[in-house]
Amino acid sequence: MDKYLFEITEEQEEERIDRFLAGFNSLSRSFIQKMIKEEAVTVNGQPVKGSYKIKADDLVEFCLPKAVEPEIEAENIPLDILYEDKDVIVVNKPKGMVVHPAAGHYKGTLVNALMYHCGEELSGINGVMRPGIVHRIDMNTTGSVIACKNDEAHKSIAEQLRIHSINRRYHAICHGVLKEEEGTINKPVGRHPNDRKKMAVNEKNGKEAITHYKVLQRFRDYTYVECVLETGRTHQIRVHMASIGHPLLGDDIYSTRKCPFHLEGQTLHAKLLGFQHPTTGEYVEIDAPLPEYFEHLLKIL
Repeated sequence: MDKYLFEITEEQEEERIDRFLAGFNSLSRSFIQKMIKEEAVTVNGQPVKGSYKIKADDLVEFCLPKAVEPEIEAENIPLDILYEDKDVIVVNKPKGMVVHPAAGHYKGTLVNALMYHCGEELSGINGVMRPGIVHRIDMNTTGSVIACKNDEAHKSIAEQLRIHSINRRYHAICHGVLKEEEGTINKPVGRHPNDRKKMAVNEKNGKEAITHYKVLQRFRDYTYVECVLETGRTHQIRVHMASIGHPLLGDDIYSTRKCPFHLEGQTLHAKLLGFQHPTTGEYVEIDAPLPEYFEHLLKIL
């Protein structure tokens, strides 16, 4: 039996553990449930039921037979590297790239590319499926993603994420014209009560979620905004902007408005990432240039 260790992030909270592990190395949910019953899965050292909802900072340990050990291959995929040293690497992720392998996406991910570029210099806290990965952005969201090259750096960045001290600023284009220059959306975000694949403003079961926004430019039917995350819930900006009647342009999940442009998902870019360096303690700020499609769209508008 091989052991795999996962550290749960805030983005993964409130998901059932059997659903969280389903798809790991293409394993079925029924197989995962069988492993849970056999106590091959523990959370913080204790066996749990399949209905257990994972929480931020939980340490999930999973024993898996060697016969089904996943094989994630390094791939020579070009990376737009914004910053790199012996501890961390910050990459400007392109649209359409998945951050880490999961069911249906075992090749072409950021992890596959990082494995080729960094070799074995990636933290192992989140297991063989997510080496180096401490946070993620959606497949069709572009911009800065930080990966860690050793466990100490991983712990440091994870703690900064936990206490919300990392400076994360996103640029987005939303439907409609915002009247106010800036504002704050303070609405809890959690799993959609009827669609587990979606998130929603969930007053009953959601977690605190705070997004600050500022108008950068107004157009006839759209607004270019900067969003600053105070918390980091899954799909937070997309859910929050939709909740105030200004869903993101191109968002095919949280918007019902027609998009007159040929876009691949939401117009959202992780523009700025600021963090305390794990070793030096100095503040590091990375600015990711807007992707070409985004710049082109702004010119059209």
